[in-house]
Amino acid sequence: MYPSASRQLLFALLVSIVALPGCTVGPNYRGAPDVAGSAGRANAFVRAPAEGVVPSHAPSQWWSTLGDVQLNALIEEALAHNQNVQAAQARLRESRAQLQQQHADALPTVSGDAAAVRMRKPDLSDLQSSQGDSTSQHGGPLQLYTAGFDASWEADLFGGTRRAIEAASAEADAVNADLADTQVSLAAEVAQAYINLRDQQQRLILAKRSAELEQQTLVLIQQRHMRGVAGGTDVERQTTQVESTRATLIPLDEQIAESLNQLAVLTGQPPGTLDHELSAPVPLPTLPVTVPIDDPAHMLQQRPDIRAAERRLAASSAQIGVRTADLFPKVTMLGFIGTNAVDPGHLARKSSFTWLGVPYLQWDVLDFGRTRNGIRQAEAHRDEASARYAQVVLTALQDANNALSRYGHQRESVARLQKIEASADRSATLMRQRYDAGASSMIDLLDTQRTQFSAQQNLVEGQANLLKDFVSLQKSLGLGWH
Repeated sequence: MYPSASRQLLFALLVSIVALPGCTVGPNYRGAPDVAGSAGRANAFVRAPAEGVVPSHAPSQWWSTLGDVQLNALIEEALAHNQNVQAAQARLRESRAQLQQQHADALPTVSGDAAAVRMRKPDLSDLQSSQGDSTSQHGGPLQLYTAGFDASWEADLFGGTRRAIEAASAEADAVNADLADTQVSLAAEVAQAYINLRDQQQRLILAKRSAELEQQTLVLIQQRHMRGVAGGTDVERQTTQVESTRATLIPLDEQIAESLNQLAVLTGQPPGTLDHELSAPVPLPTLPVTVPIDDPAHMLQQRPDIRAAERRLAASSAQIGVRTADLFPKVTMLGFIGTNAVDPGHLARKSSFTWLGVPYLQWDVLDFGRTRNGIRQAEAHRDEASARYAQVVLTALQDANNALSRYGHQRESVARLQKIEASADRSATLMRQRYDAGASSMIDLLDTQRTQFSAQQNLVEGQANLLKDFVSLQKSLGLGWH
């Protein structure tokens, strides 16, 4: 009777364990809240300029549109060898290993063990003699051999393990998005440093030419002063101008060295490594006539920082279920199968085999609110993650609109600088014709050429700023990872 009742009870328990895993406590994740509203579903950004951009799918490798082979190579080198990227890749491997560990925790744990015991029994002859026992029992060795397997498995009755797997999976996705965000920032940082370098090199060339012209002007004024045509004040004024222009060369040299060092470190190399490759001045990259930009909905989908924030919101939601499962009983199945014998040759005998199966129930009936406070902490963490997600979305919209506004205004500024530079070129050409005809002096010609170089410097700087605004725009759209 009793063995039959025990079997029925064990069978009923096993059936319940198999049937209950469909029960998963905690909230089911319904997705992130709609923070952007109508702004996230609009066909265009609020601050998009009327000219210079077109609504179209933007390429991920946006730097290739600038047509600069060296820039392309630097960004690819940085994406492959930058230390921040490698650290992010290591964090991704770690998070994926944690996910696999959570999957493994849902499976039984099996361990094997074996032992050989040899011991000597105590000699009881002296004790028996003192008690008047004439039977003599001499101590002898005792041997025992055992081998077997232990197994344990906690039944996921209320979904705590499944919620833990869900949280680990979402966190792994978030870390993967963090890696993409690192790549976005890195591509933009390399492009900004490269544009700075080419801008500084071009402005240094123009500053040196301007200093040469001013020195020539100083020589002519000194000659006129010696003939009594020009005063000493004119000489000192021009000397001040020459030294001021020469003084601008020093910080430009310093900035070029800093840009070279920055590019080397960004590509995972020691400072000075790229000096030979990048020291020769070349023109700025060529900006495309029109820049394709996606609509706000695509931007919100592809920005890695938004995806990371959404995945961490999902992970924090799943953690509520992990905490809630602690309110309910836990059933662990313990088992053992093995063999024991006093002779190693008898271990394989049927009579030496033994097994044990035990369902173990554990329930913290009274924990003085520890579990419920843990649930409240998880809920608060979920609310914090939701607020952080909302802030990331709003900041992304702000970044994109600011970048578009800056790009549009800088584009207008460059157009004006181009007109100024063209006017200065025409003025220098006319003055050269007057000088060749003897209608103007060398000083007038040199002064006009100095103005021309100044206009060219301003244009180069404006074009560099426009390129950097272009890079900022691509970064704000979440581009630069692949």
